[in-house]
Amino acid sequence: NGEKGWTIVANVNQDHAAVARLIHDLQSDSGLAEALAADIETGTQKLIALSAAADGLQLTADHRRDTRHFSNVLFNIMRGGIFDDNYNIEKWDFIAYLAHGNKTIADQQLALINGLPDLFTLQDLKAQIAPATDPDFQRLCLEYLPLKFSRRHGDPSRPWNRFSINTHSEVDGTKILDYEGNWRDIFQNWEALAHSYPDFVEGMILKFLNATTFDGYNPYRVTKDGFDWETIEADDPWSYIGYWGDHQIIYLLKFLEFSEQHQPGALGELFNRNFLVYANIPYKIKSHQEILDNPKDTIDFDRELDETIRERRNKIGADGALLLNQQGEIHRVNFIEKILATLLAKLSNFIPEGGIWMNTQRPEWNDANNALVGNGVSMVTLYYLRRFVSFFDRLLEQSAATEFAVSVEVQELFARIQAALNDHKNLLEAAITDHQRKQVLDALGTAASDFRNQVYQRGFRGTKKAVTRQEIRALLAISQAFIDHTIKANKRTDNLYHAYNLMSVEEDGVSISYLSEMLEGQVAVLSAGALTPEEALAVLDGLKGSQLFREDQSSYILYPNKNLPGFLEKNTIPPASVAQSALLQHLVAAGDTSIIVRDINGTFHFNGNFNNKNNLQAALDKLAETGDYPVDKAAAAYVQKVFEEVFNHKAFTGRSGTFFGYEGLGSIYWHMVSKLQLAVQECCLQATAANAPAAITRQLQQHYYEINEGIGVHKSPTLYGAFPTDPYSHTPAGKGAQQPGMTGQVKEDILSRFGELGVKVRDGLLSFSPSLLRRTEFIRQPREFTYKDLDGTSRSLTVGAEELCFTYCQVPVVYHLGEQAVTEVIYQDGHRQRFAGATLDQPTSDQLFKRTGEVRSIRVSLNAATLT
Repeated sequence: NGEKGWTIVANVNQDHAAVARLIHDLQSDSGLAEALAADIETGTQKLIALSAAADGLQLTADHRRDTRHFSNVLFNIMRGGIFDDNYNIEKWDFIAYLAHGNKTIADQQLALINGLPDLFTLQDLKAQIAPATDPDFQRLCLEYLPLKFSRRHGDPSRPWNRFSINTHSEVDGTKILDYEGNWRDIFQNWEALAHSYPDFVEGMILKFLNATTFDGYNPYRVTKDGFDWETIEADDPWSYIGYWGDHQIIYLLKFLEFSEQHQPGALGELFNRNFLVYANIPYKIKSHQEILDNPKDTIDFDRELDETIRERRNKIGADGALLLNQQGEIHRVNFIEKILATLLAKLSNFIPEGGIWMNTQRPEWNDANNALVGNGVSMVTLYYLRRFVSFFDRLLEQSAATEFAVSVEVQELFARIQAALNDHKNLLEAAITDHQRKQVLDALGTAASDFRNQVYQRGFRGTKKAVTRQEIRALLAISQAFIDHTIKANKRTDNLYHAYNLMSVEEDGVSISYLSEMLEGQVAVLSAGALTPEEALAVLDGLKGSQLFREDQSSYILYPNKNLPGFLEKNTIPPASVAQSALLQHLVAAGDTSIIVRDINGTFHFNGNFNNKNNLQAALDKLAETGDYPVDKAAAAYVQKVFEEVFNHKAFTGRSGTFFGYEGLGSIYWHMVSKLQLAVQECCLQATAANAPAAITRQLQQHYYEINEGIGVHKSPTLYGAFPTDPYSHTPAGKGAQQPGMTGQVKEDILSRFGELGVKVRDGLLSFSPSLLRRTEFIRQPREFTYKDLDGTSRSLTVGAEELCFTYCQVPVVYHLGEQAVTEVIYQDGHRQRFAGATLDQPTSDQLFKRTGEVRSIRVSLNAATLT
């Protein structure tokens, strides 16, 4: 709680002495014990209030699932924060935020801001700024998110990370509204939070888009006052820079899908509004040819630009880190351009039949595969890109606008990417050769390289050029054709799909080789929208029968377990390989150990000081200088080939192939299992909507609940290795669950739970139509459901037999069994409104989304025959 100065030990297993001292103090001082008990009660009530405000309360016959849902919501809040007071905004914090964002604009808009009351709503703010002519003022206002209780950084169980949740000032005790976290954590957890606060989704989307770069990537960390990037520091050997490659697609897409479901047409209103911006990150992605030459060193850190940005940010505020054009003004663009910048960045790294080339020094979602960077090609991102392209096309199809003004540089890149794909569309008729693959990659990569270098060197010109809706949809169509061709090429014989592949640049081609099956590949392809219900079932059947299924936990590991070679088995050169090299034979005969060594058993080894092929190449170059050995180009290439055959560095993935903890060998990574659960739920709901054969739908549902049970809320603590009502990061082979709480798993589980409960929003209308809910979750005896209403007041209602209850937008929803689907809305003034079926009308849906407090509760009668 902190109000009385108590310290709570986060990990008692690692600090027995602190626990012993606490117990001793409590035993020797009854007053201390009573004070601590009261303090714990106060803190507990605060946590309940936080979780209640994000719909963490439910009452079913399954107490463990109710408890786990509460934990999921609470930990989701601790990662991404929670809104302070519904949609209310306090002027003092808004003024401070605006001044931190742009001091000049804050001064210019002072009269308008002063005219606002001390407490106003998000809707009030939007109405006030609608007539404003300053696009930067509008942007800053719409980006404002009054969040609290968000962590600063890191997981509490990882001692090398700083961890802090700041709720009140240590100086004067005033309330702190703030958020800060790395990019993927913040936006992951906001995805679940948006379901309880739908009207804030526009601010989330704008915060996301305005922190992305013109070359299609995002900074490392996002904060209330802007964003941060990593730097190269001479005194810190761990400092590193780079861009993760997958974050811009699936995280953004989930927000866009949510917005279109709740506020159909709202995204279309942003299409031609030029008030979005680009982040100015001091990274320079190298040219296409330089990336081909060394795909593991592809970004330069511009230290001079870094200093310039920081000076400008200190002078004017967070807007000082935004990209300027040639006129020295903030370069403003519309929604369509931001989407195109993201899409074109991915397409420029597309390798036909391979995936999206991972060449920006950071891994994809699973950073346990960090060594794949450079040689790795991500099918995971390509699967999500397929869903992104499909959604964007539907959005454009519904738009009344026929053309969009984008930066002329982006229009030129758009035209070149489209031409490159169209020029090679005949390749889709058959398998693609290595030579053809490189032709496509070169055309796409060179177009993006020229675009980047032009803006790096001269900046945007500040002029616009029209791109028509028809042209964009044509690009999306040819892109999807290439994507679908690549997905088909990556189907394995066991009905699974490749997740990450390896690319090798030859003199006149790019070859693709494959890694073992990985769980995240199946998750992504199931989410892509590219499979029929029958094909999705085949993937799940194949997954259950694969090496990825871990029977003891009835769940799935990330990659097949394997026995790593021992020390004496490594670095052994086959005698046949030595026999085929005149150079190696000469070195052995001469006793020259600069490259090869023969031990007392006659076994050949490479020089033990070599770390990688660069060390070997340096040794070969040195030998060539002496002229004593036959070191021509062919001889050196053969030795390098043998070196790669011995060590297989190209297939080295990182800790995923060497560790036995975290996301390592034999380890269940629970976030990925929950991502699988959500993907399978989507497949179940799609099968139901498509009227798939009943047998197919039933089998998909069976897989869903098997995965759900494997996650473990009903496992014993002995099997789970911890309290099963709490989320944990991973479970290594031979150990129990490790790293409690602060895992992205909680977001997926929240979304899955609302999917089970049948909460759906389509075309702005809320409905309750569960097709995955189990009848056994309905309670048998009446019980009291205690909850917090929208004013924060503790209330209760009686939930009868054959009923269950949960909150949605902090309004209790009671399901009870009946013969017909009927929904009844009970209002605060006591009157009731009945709806035939499970869907509410627009005004009632809006009252819930906007959290107006007019609706007291909702009762939904369900046909028991529809439950599983």
